[in-house]
Amino acid sequence: MSDFPSPPPVSQDRRFVLGQHLSLTILTSGEETGGRHDISDVTLPPGAGTPLHLHTGYEERLWIVEGALTVWSGTDTYTLRPGDFYRVPLNTPHTIKAGAQGARTLTITSPARFAELIRRTGTPAHLATAETEGDLELFQAVTEEFGDVILGPPGATPASLGADWQR
Repeated sequence: MSDFPSPPPVSQDRRFVLGQHLSLTILTSGEETGGRHDISDVTLPPGAGTPLHLHTGYEERLWIVEGALTVWSGTDTYTLRPGDFYRVPLNTPHTIKAGAQGARTLTITSPARFAELIRRTGTPAHLATAETEGDLELFQAVTEEFGDVILGPPGATPASLGADWQR
């Protein structure tokens, strides 16, 4: 068996935080795949969640590396654990919440959007402090540019929309 060297570490220009809500490392960018997909290593602290939202321009796929992540997606509700995988279809209201130990996921979007969203709205990780906050106005503007629709605050689930959410 050969001993090959480890790959180089991911450069700091690919590491971002979104306030205290998440940290993200871009593993594969849309530029590298001709826009077909991106892959990000995402860490959420315990209890962190997203607003209820949907994506009109891309699908999201979540593969759990560590911890637990509850996903409310359309009529589905699952708690995902290491090794579990879930696909959020296009135009599907969804939200997520990290478990008591937090969660680490590989997040894949196709076509590529999520990594670029965080690159444009997050703070480079090497510049972040414990007080770093996200720029919500910038985040809202870029999510709208990408066709994301915020449907409710963190804690709201697709069930809170009633039967009218389907287009």
